[in-house]
Amino acid sequence: MPDFHKGYVADPGRYDAMTYRRCGRSGLKLSAVSLGMWHNFGKLTPYEQMRSIALTAFDNGITHFDLANNYGPEYGEAERSMGRLLHDYLRPYRDELIISTKAGYDMWPGPYGDHGSRKYLLASLDQSLQRMGLDYVDIFYHHRMDPETPLEETMGALASAVEQGKALYVGLSRYDEPTLRRATAILEERHVPYVINQYRYNLLDRSIERDGTKAASAELGRGIITFSPLAQGLLTDRYLDGVPADSRMAHDPRYLKRSALTGEVHDRLVRLNEIAQARSQTLAEMALAWQLRDPAITSVLIGASRPEQVLDNIHALENRAFSADELAAIDEACLS
Repeated sequence: MPDFHKGYVADPGRYDAMTYRRCGRSGLKLSAVSLGMWHNFGKLTPYEQMRSIALTAFDNGITHFDLANNYGPEYGEAERSMGRLLHDYLRPYRDELIISTKAGYDMWPGPYGDHGSRKYLLASLDQSLQRMGLDYVDIFYHHRMDPETPLEETMGALASAVEQGKALYVGLSRYDEPTLRRATAILEERHVPYVINQYRYNLLDRSIERDGTKAASAELGRGIITFSPLAQGLLTDRYLDGVPADSRMAHDPRYLKRSALTGEVHDRLVRLNEIAQARSQTLAEMALAWQLRDPAITSVLIGASRPEQVLDNIHALENRAFSADELAAIDEACLS
């Protein structure tokens, strides 16, 4: 592992092995693997650990860093950490980075710190830029639908972010198909560079296949970036023999509860792991490769608590080809 210091120089071979995929029909490409900063970039994580994760990612071709206004803990801390990493190490490489952030969930008290109003979204973006020490972000997302705010107002706020030079592109997160289509029409009419949608998607959760949002995104020419591609760690070898004492499920059940590991889910994991082993992959590598075989998926968002996990996930790119028999076996393991 490199010795990271304030005189950091990025690995000159950082683009050799990574794949870059276009966001729908736009000109923007993202690294096939993106680093999500939802966990492990807040106050509970030592700065040296964050630094090792982020710089290992960049040294291995990950150019996209995904944030939101309230990622932490506490709210705003992940963006502050990103600002510190930029200041200390990554500022010379700003034009090689895609930095995205979002607003749409609870951020500050009172009626103006949540949802999808123009006041909230534009104020939140200004705060995000200040925390990161940036003039602009590459992608600004509305983080979730807000049925109480007119869609025209929310999309107008995204348009203003671009018009003001505070975002180069915009994206939508967790929008259902009808709202996605309406939002697309509004943004296209205003010539806003709307390029990507973010959804939860993995081998065990294929709701975007059933509800039409995956197909609609492709039809509308927008990319998809997926979060929780490893189902918060279920789709790894960590839970094949139960719940390890040092696992997230044992220590931090906020996002991965013991109730998620039912007997049926465990059986599915064991069967999927057998398929992965036959492919000479880990379960996590196969889970990521299964998504990246699909041209509709622009990038998968990984989380990492150690730099080694970043490298392990990048290995998924080495074998993204699946036979028809393998795909059928995966479907049988997941869906039967």
